[in-house]
Amino acid sequence: MTYVSEDYIKAYKMGKKDYQARMMRGEVPTLKVLDDILPSRGSYSEVPLGLVQIPIDQIVGTKSGGRSSAFSGNFMPILRENTEFAYKWSVLIDSHLKEGIHDPVKAYEYMNKFYIEEGNKRVSVLKYCDAVSVPGNVTRILPARTDQKENKIYYEFVDFYALSQINYIYFSKLGSFAKLQEAVGKGPKELWTDDDKLNFSSVYSRFAAEYEAAGGKKLSITTGDAFLAFLTVYGYEALCQKTVSELKTLVAKSWEEFELLEHDNVINLKLDPNKEKKPLLNRLLPLSAPKLKIAFLYAKTPGTSAWTYAHELGRLHLEQTFPEEVTTMCYENLTPELAEKAISDAIQKGCNIIFTTTPEFVQASVQAAIANPNVRILNCSLNTSHRYIRTYYARMHEAKFLMGAIAGAMAENGQLAYIADYPIFGTIANINAFALGAKMVNPRAKIYLEWSTLKDVDLGRTMENVQKKGVTVVSGKDMVIPEETSRYFGLYHLENGEPHNIAMPLWHWGKFYEQLIRTIMDGTWKYDDNYETKAINYWWGLSAGVVDVIHSQNLPIGTRRLIRLLKDNITRGEFNPFSGVLYSQDGMVQSDPNKALSPEEIITMDWLAENVVGSIPTRKELTDQAKPVTQQSGLEN
Repeated sequence: MTYVSEDYIKAYKMGKKDYQARMMRGEVPTLKVLDDILPSRGSYSEVPLGLVQIPIDQIVGTKSGGRSSAFSGNFMPILRENTEFAYKWSVLIDSHLKEGIHDPVKAYEYMNKFYIEEGNKRVSVLKYCDAVSVPGNVTRILPARTDQKENKIYYEFVDFYALSQINYIYFSKLGSFAKLQEAVGKGPKELWTDDDKLNFSSVYSRFAAEYEAAGGKKLSITTGDAFLAFLTVYGYEALCQKTVSELKTLVAKSWEEFELLEHDNVINLKLDPNKEKKPLLNRLLPLSAPKLKIAFLYAKTPGTSAWTYAHELGRLHLEQTFPEEVTTMCYENLTPELAEKAISDAIQKGCNIIFTTTPEFVQASVQAAIANPNVRILNCSLNTSHRYIRTYYARMHEAKFLMGAIAGAMAENGQLAYIADYPIFGTIANINAFALGAKMVNPRAKIYLEWSTLKDVDLGRTMENVQKKGVTVVSGKDMVIPEETSRYFGLYHLENGEPHNIAMPLWHWGKFYEQLIRTIMDGTWKYDDNYETKAINYWWGLSAGVVDVIHSQNLPIGTRRLIRLLKDNITRGEFNPFSGVLYSQDGMVQSDPNKALSPEEIITMDWLAENVVGSIPTRKELTDQAKPVTQQSGLEN
C-alpha cells in the first residue's frame, strides 16, 4: 500500500487548496451531505430513475457523512499520501487511464443536484480527469410542492425531464423549460426522440463550451439561461447548423444579452420623451444635424391593415416634418423570414435607423442589431427585453379608458361589447381600462368581450348574439382600413343593426417618430442609454401626444366636458386609470384606495376586470396567423 500516483499528489494539492479557500470564505470545506439537508421524513417521496448519465458538474456531494471528510468540496482528495485511501485512489486512476471507468455509481438526485452513495472515489477520479458524465443508478428525492420559486422551477424541470430525459440544462427563471420545449419545435407534451436528444446535446454542449470559455461562469445566471436567450435570438434550426467558429463569434457579439439576464427588472420604461438638456459645450458649439435615412418594415400593407396604415402615416409625417434632414423608405407584406432580408437590404442601401413595426420582427431585429452595431434598430413591441435594440409602444390604455367613459355614458342599459384581437402585453390593459372607464360613468356597466383571432370565429354571428343580450354600443377595431368602406371601427352605436360612429382612439405614430428623431438630431439619444444594462422601452401616452381620442360632436355636452377633464388629468399625471380599489373576475386585485398599479403591473396584467364577461384565450385557441405575434409578446410568455 505504499504506491501513490503522481496524479494523486496533484489531486491532493487541488483538494487542499479548495479546502483552505472554503475555510477562508466561512464555508463547510468538505463534501455536502444529503442527509443533512433533506427535509423531514414524510415530506418527500423517492422515485427510482434507473440508469442515468449523471453530469459530473452536477454532482455536489455524498449521501451520508461517512465519506464526506475524505474529500474537499470540489471532490478532490484531502487524505495524506500514506493512507489506504490514497493507494486505492491511485490504483483506480491508473485503471481509468488504461480501460476507463464503466461501473455505474449509486446516487440520489435532489433539486437537480446529485449526491453519491456508492462510488465517491470514482467520481473524484472522473472530476480530476475532466469527464463530462458518469453512469449511475439514480433515485430522485421529490420534495413536497411549495410556492417557493426554486421549488416551482424544479417541478417544471421534472415535467421537462419526463419528456426529454435531459438533466444537464437548468434555469433560474420560471417558465423557461416550457419555452425551451417550444423553442426546439416541440409541443407542450411531446416526447423527445433519440435523434432529438443527440442533436440538442450537440448544439448545447458546443454553446456551453464557447460561453464558459468567454467567462460565462462569472455571470450569476445559469448556462441554460444564456442558451435560451441565445436560442430566442437565432432560432434552434439555425444554431444546429452553426460551426464552432461561428458560435464563438455569435457568443462574443451577444454578450450584453447575457449580462442583461442578471437583472430581475431588465426593462427600463421611458414614460415620456427625454427632457434632459444637452451638455453646455454642445449648446455653445452646435453640430450640424445628422442626415438620417430611415427604413420602416411592415407585416402587411397600409391599404389592408389599420395598424400598418397608422405607422405609414407616421412615416409620411416624418418626411413632411424633416424634408431636408430625413429620407425614408418602407418594405411591405413581410414575413419574419423576409424581414431579415429587408433589414439587410435597408442597411446595404445606407439606412442608419430601422423601425420594425410588429413584435413578429423582434428576432430579425436583434440579429441584425448584433451584426450591425452602428445601425439603430427599434421594434414596436411591449415588455420585450433585448439589449441591442430599443422597443417602443404607446399607452393606449389611457385612450381606452376615455373610450370606456364615453361608452358608459352612451349605453343607456350599460350593456357594451369589446372586440379584441391578440392576447398580448398591453391588450389586457386596454380591455380593463375600457371596462373601468365605463364603470366610472355607469356602475352597472357590463362588457362582453369577444376575440377576432379565435379559430373559426364568426364575428357577425357573435355580434348578433350579444345584441340579443341588449348590447347597443360596441368598441371595435381601432381604425378604419383604407381599402374597406366598413364603418365598424372605433366606438359605435348600433341602431337597427347599422353602426353610427361615436369615437375613435388614435395611434399618433407621427408624434412618436418625430420626437424620437429629434433626440437623435440634438444628441440626447445617448442620454437615454446612460451606459446602463437594462433594455430600453419607450412607452409614451397622452402626455406625449402619441395616443388620443377623437369623438363625435353629437356627444352630449356634459359627456364632452367629462372626457376633457379626464384627459387633462391623465395627461398631467394627476390620475391613473388603474388607481384605487380594483377587482378582477376572481376577487380583489388592489385594496389600497390611495395606490395605483405600477407600469410593470399594467403591462403584464393577466386578469380581467370584474365587469368583463369573457376570458383570455390561450395560444392554441388562436388562428395560425395570430400565433407569430403571441409567440413573441403573448401573455403565456
